[in-house]
Amino acid sequence: MEIYRKKIEENYLIAKECPITIFMEQIGGKWKPVIIWLLLINDVMRFNELDKGIKGISQKMLSQQLKDLEQLGVIIRKSYPVIPPKVEYSLTEKGKSLEPILTSMKSWTNENILENNH
Repeated sequence: MEIYRKKIEENYLIAKECPITIFMEQIGGKWKPVIIWLLLINDVMRFNELDKGIKGISQKMLSQQLKDLEQLGVIIRKSYPVIPPKVEYSLTEKGKSLEPILTSMKSWTNENILENNH
Protein backbone atom coordinates (compact mmCIF):
# COMPACT_ATOMS: atom_id res chain seq x y z
CA MET A 1 0.00 0.00 0.00
CA GLU A 2 2.84 2.40 0.85
CA ILE A 3 4.52 1.80 -2.52
CA TYR A 4 1.23 2.57 -4.28
CA ARG A 5 0.78 5.79 -2.28
CA LYS A 6 4.36 6.87 -3.07
CA LYS A 7 3.72 6.26 -6.80
CA ILE A 8 0.58 8.43 -6.67
CA GLU A 9 2.54 11.21 -4.94
CA GLU A 10 5.32 11.01 -7.56
CA ASN A 11 2.80 11.19 -10.41
CA TYR A 12 1.09 14.14 -8.73
CA LEU A 13 4.39 16.03 -8.46
CA ILE A 14 5.23 15.27 -12.09
CA ALA A 15 1.78 16.51 -13.18
CA LYS A 16 2.16 19.69 -11.10
CA GLU A 17 5.44 20.42 -12.91
CA CYS A 18 3.93 19.77 -16.35
CA PRO A 19 4.04 22.93 -18.52
CA ILE A 20 0.43 22.34 -19.63
CA THR A 21 -0.74 22.12 -16.02
CA ILE A 22 1.16 25.28 -15.16
CA PHE A 23 -0.33 27.05 -18.20
CA MET A 24 -3.86 26.04 -17.21
CA GLU A 25 -3.29 27.19 -13.62
CA GLN A 26 -2.07 30.60 -14.81
CA ILE A 27 -4.11 31.32 -17.94
CA GLY A 28 -6.94 28.80 -17.74
CA GLY A 29 -10.14 28.99 -15.80
CA LYS A 30 -13.53 30.40 -16.57
CA TRP A 31 -12.72 34.07 -17.12
CA LYS A 32 -9.08 34.70 -18.10
CA PRO A 33 -9.32 33.21 -21.61
CA VAL A 34 -12.45 35.28 -22.25
CA ILE A 35 -10.74 38.48 -21.09
CA ILE A 36 -7.71 37.74 -23.28
CA TRP A 37 -9.93 36.91 -26.27
CA LEU A 38 -11.88 40.17 -25.92
CA LEU A 39 -8.64 42.14 -25.76
CA LEU A 40 -7.32 40.29 -28.82
CA ILE A 41 -10.44 41.34 -30.73
CA ASN A 42 -10.74 44.90 -29.41
CA ASP A 43 -7.11 45.91 -28.71
CA VAL A 44 -8.03 48.28 -25.85
CA MET A 45 -10.99 48.08 -23.49
CA ARG A 46 -12.14 49.89 -20.40
CA PHE A 47 -13.26 48.08 -17.26
CA ASN A 48 -16.96 48.70 -17.92
CA GLU A 49 -16.64 47.44 -21.50
CA LEU A 50 -15.08 44.21 -20.25
CA ASP A 51 -17.75 43.93 -17.56
CA LYS A 52 -20.54 44.30 -20.12
CA GLY A 53 -18.79 41.98 -22.57
CA ILE A 54 -18.53 39.06 -20.14
CA LYS A 55 -21.90 37.76 -19.09
CA GLY A 56 -22.02 36.39 -15.55
CA ILE A 57 -18.78 37.80 -14.15
CA SER A 58 -18.95 39.95 -11.02
CA GLN A 59 -17.01 43.19 -10.90
CA LYS A 60 -14.96 41.83 -8.01
CA MET A 61 -14.02 38.71 -10.00
CA LEU A 62 -13.23 40.76 -13.12
CA SER A 63 -11.01 43.06 -11.07
CA GLN A 64 -9.15 40.08 -9.57
CA GLN A 65 -8.69 38.35 -12.93
CA LEU A 66 -7.35 41.57 -14.46
CA LYS A 67 -4.89 41.95 -11.58
CA ASP A 68 -3.75 38.33 -12.01
CA LEU A 69 -3.23 38.82 -15.75
CA GLU A 70 -1.36 42.06 -15.14
CA GLN A 71 0.95 40.34 -12.62
CA LEU A 72 1.63 37.60 -15.19
CA GLY A 73 2.64 40.27 -17.70
CA VAL A 74 -0.21 39.37 -20.07
CA ILE A 75 -2.07 42.69 -19.91
CA ILE A 76 -1.23 46.33 -19.34
CA ARG A 77 -3.39 48.54 -17.15
CA LYS A 78 -3.16 52.18 -18.17
CA SER A 79 -4.64 54.71 -15.78
CA TYR A 80 -5.37 58.29 -16.79
CA PRO A 81 -5.32 61.11 -14.18
CA VAL A 82 -8.79 62.43 -15.00
CA ILE A 83 -12.11 62.69 -13.21
CA PRO A 84 -13.98 60.42 -13.44
CA PRO A 85 -11.12 57.91 -13.42
CA LYS A 86 -10.31 56.32 -16.75
CA VAL A 87 -8.54 52.96 -16.94
CA GLU A 88 -7.79 51.01 -20.11
CA TYR A 89 -6.59 47.45 -20.54
CA SER A 90 -4.64 46.02 -23.45
CA LEU A 91 -2.47 43.01 -24.15
CA THR A 92 1.29 42.96 -23.88
CA GLU A 93 3.32 41.18 -26.54
CA LYS A 94 3.30 38.21 -24.20
CA GLY A 95 -0.50 38.39 -24.10
CA LYS A 96 -0.76 38.72 -27.88
CA SER A 97 1.38 35.60 -28.24
CA LEU A 98 -1.57 33.62 -26.80
CA GLU A 99 -3.64 34.25 -29.94
CA PRO A 100 -2.64 31.05 -31.82
CA ILE A 101 -3.24 28.95 -28.70
CA LEU A 102 -6.71 30.39 -28.09
CA THR A 103 -7.54 30.17 -31.81
CA SER A 104 -6.55 26.50 -31.82
CA MET A 105 -8.66 25.86 -28.72
CA LYS A 106 -11.61 27.60 -30.35
CA SER A 107 -11.24 25.53 -33.54
CA TRP A 108 -10.92 22.29 -31.60
CA THR A 109 -14.04 23.10 -29.58
CA ASN A 110 -16.02 23.97 -32.72
CA GLU A 111 -14.96 20.74 -34.42
CA ASN A 112 -15.17 18.33 -31.51
CA ILE A 113 -17.74 19.63 -29.05
CA LEU A 114 -20.08 22.14 -30.64
CA GLU A 115 -20.29 20.18 -33.89
CA ASN A 116 -21.55 17.14 -31.93
CA ASN A 117 -24.31 19.17 -30.27
CA HIS A 118 -26.01 20.02 -33.55
